[in-house]
Amino acid sequence: MTVLQPTAARPGEAGLSPLDPGFLRRCLLLAVPCALSVALVLATLNLSSAVRLRLMDGSSGPAPRVVPEAGAAAEVPSGPALSPAFTPEVRYWSQAILRWSQAFGLDPNLVAAVMQIESCGDPTAVSSAGARGLFQVMPYHFEAGEDPLDPETNARRGLRYLAQALERAGGQVGLALAGYNGGHGVIAWPPESWPTETRRYAGWGTGLLADVAAWPASGNGLSAWLAAGGSRLCVRAAAVLGLSG
Repeated sequence: MTVLQPTAARPGEAGLSPLDPGFLRRCLLLAVPCALSVALVLATLNLSSAVRLRLMDGSSGPAPRVVPEAGAAAEVPSGPALSPAFTPEVRYWSQAILRWSQAFGLDPNLVAAVMQIESCGDPTAVSSAGARGLFQVMPYHFEAGEDPLDPETNARRGLRYLAQALERAGGQVGLALAGYNGGHGVIAWPPESWPTETRRYAGWGTGLLADVAAWPASGNGLSAWLAAGGSRLCVRAAAVLGLSG
């Protein structure tokens, strides 16, 4: 076997040192991009492996948010049902009354009694004093841009006022009804000093609720209100709601 011996540098030629700076720079310029490429490939492989393992063990990330569809019908809350003691025009609003009463923490039959007296369920009703809608709410209770005859808006304003009256009255329904009709200030007055209209109003309301309590036995609360002029409200309400005939 022939052994090759290192060739000595010729006179006048510089030998190439393994640690030549130029040589090192060229090596680094080639090595860095290669190292980065390798690291990127390894990271991708690791991520893919993690995803595969996650799928294999059945784990999952946060559930996607479910966005409700616009215009979805509101669910009717569970709770006391509306009594059949009211006229058909008021019972027409049964589902809405149940929803509104829960929103404001009110007995649905109290809400229905107020609607019965105020409009008999006519959402277009306007009184000579300017009260409007299902709950005959005065214009100053509405904010700018609100439609007083919109049932939802009218219920929101009217029933908030009723709930406040009931709270001020310490839960006494007769006083709350008087406060709804005559203003919250009358709640603190003795009943004999209430205006005549307010005394009648409270009497009709408590009479209607007595009918509810006595059902299916007949009472005279609704009949007394109908005879005092309520029947005219109900004729108009039936026509507006398409219940007549």
